[in-house]
Amino acid sequence: MTHGTTTQSNALLGHFASPASPNAALLHNALIVLTGTLLIAVSARVQVPMWPVPMTMQTFAVLLLAMSMGARLAGVTLGFYLFQGAIGLPVFATGGGIAYFASPTAGFLVGFLTASVAVGWLADRGYAKTLPGAFATALVGCVIIYTMGAGYLALHLGLAPALQVAVLPFVLSDILKSATVAVLLASAHGALARRR
Repeated sequence: MTHGTTTQSNALLGHFASPASPNAALLHNALIVLTGTLLIAVSARVQVPMWPVPMTMQTFAVLLLAMSMGARLAGVTLGFYLFQGAIGLPVFATGGGIAYFASPTAGFLVGFLTASVAVGWLADRGYAKTLPGAFATALVGCVIIYTMGAGYLALHLGLAPALQVAVLPFVLSDILKSATVAVLLASAHGALARRR
């Protein structure tokens, strides 16, 4: 058993038995990844139009998936999601295409990937099992997304405007999203613990 397998067992999906054969395990993980990318794509379309960054449910989906999957599967899922968008599939908030990675908001896309791995890493180590731990883990993910997204946007708009349009309008909603993710994850971990 590798170190990655050992730590991943602490994420929510790690509590469920993996298929015994390598081929079945590969198919199982592929279905999880595809389902995850679909969830993120759908969440991107649940939005309130704002400029330059629309308010969507992507942060919620990314945090929930990362804390459920662990770092390895979450990283693969977000990487595949970005690949889907890069080749033109309409999975981003306003469409798809390689041009999105040259846009002022590209930092948020990279931030989703970075946050998913970081949050998944914390979940792998059991930090998302309790309500306070899950909430703190989700907030770490939000900080990473804001830092990378607003930081890159600041190169185009300046720091103060970037904070005004890409951070301040979203802080309260992302705190609420983080709290909701924490409640869902902590409840799921609690339910699993009671079944043992």
